[in-house]
Amino acid sequence: MSQEVEIVKKYRFEAAHYLPNVPEGHKCRRMHGHSFRFELVLRGPVEPDTGWLIDFGDISKVVKPLIENHLDHYLLNEVEGLENPTSEQISIWLWNRIKPHLSALSEVVVHETCTARCIYRGPGDS
Repeated sequence: MSQEVEIVKKYRFEAAHYLPNVPEGHKCRRMHGHSFRFELVLRGPVEPDTGWLIDFGDISKVVKPLIENHLDHYLLNEVEGLENPTSEQISIWLWNRIKPHLSALSEVVVHETCTARCIYRGPGDS
């Protein structure tokens, strides 16, 4: 019988953004930057041969090109699909690009600041 586990891998990137859809005068309408952090949560059975759900290195093979080519030290508003780069939209953007390659992905958690985060569990998931 296989055991179900949940693993978490954390990443970070530095980026600027502004929120074009908030009211005039809102502080987030001005361009500003964050040290974004995000966590990927994967859930599934432990493989009997390897003893793990997935190699953490295989997760990074999918994620690091996204960070390097689209997120780290970019203006997020210029990234296709992130024209309104809220934490909510960033988490959905990450999900849509990672889930096809990591089927065990169950959650994306984006930390915009040390006190604010968004959790996305995919369409129709709770």
